[in-house]
Amino acid sequence: MKGGAPASNKAAVDARTLVAHVLAVAAIVLVLLWCIHFRGGLALRSQDKPLIFNVHPVLMVLGPIVLAGEAILSYRSLPLARDARKKVHLALHAAGLAAGVLGVYAVFKFHVESGIPNLYSLHSWVGIAAITLYGLQWTAGFLTYFFPGASPATSRRTLPWHAVFGLLIFVLAVCTAQLGFLQKLTFMQGQPLRLPKYGAEALLVNFTAVIVLLFGVAVVLATVNIDGTRYNTIM
Repeated sequence: MKGGAPASNKAAVDARTLVAHVLAVAAIVLVLLWCIHFRGGLALRSQDKPLIFNVHPVLMVLGPIVLAGEAILSYRSLPLARDARKKVHLALHAAGLAAGVLGVYAVFKFHVESGIPNLYSLHSWVGIAAITLYGLQWTAGFLTYFFPGASPATSRRTLPWHAVFGLLIFVLAVCTAQLGFLQKLTFMQGQPLRLPKYGAEALLVNFTAVIVLLFGVAVVLATVNIDGTRYNTIM
């Protein structure tokens, strides 16, 4: 960016970034509290099959949402040189993608071992689209901006599109999580669990979904300028 941002605008951006960080921590704590305290823990291999499922929401919140959101914020908020910020941005997205892929594997494993069909819900369709687009976005970014790297002219021309598509994929991941929380809570409130609609666990799941949604909103608001006078994503 040229000329620097006004002090008041910079303070507002810093405040939005801080709020996003706090919401990120809250989202992880809440989803872990749900899956460990209420759902019994996490396991990729277990005779208690729901423990395998529990890996899915934890990793999907951690990876394509929290780590991806922090990666988006890192490029413009870390007090580092541009090349260092690019490497942090790449590494956080790589970790987020890896967590997301493992989370998808966990839910497929749970379905197969429990005799449940795969890819039958809107949540699963949107989720597969989101993780696929996330992988393609990361690969395109790596090839264009890291190795082997595009020409400077091509990099400048594609950078705004890279930023916009990255933000849209992040929003898609947040929306997928909302569908997932709703679907799981609906299942738990039916047979055989009959979870109380106003019980502690139901309220926790809904509150976690709200925190994840607010984190998504905070990342978007911290990434773009409200007044629209300057494009302020990854530039």
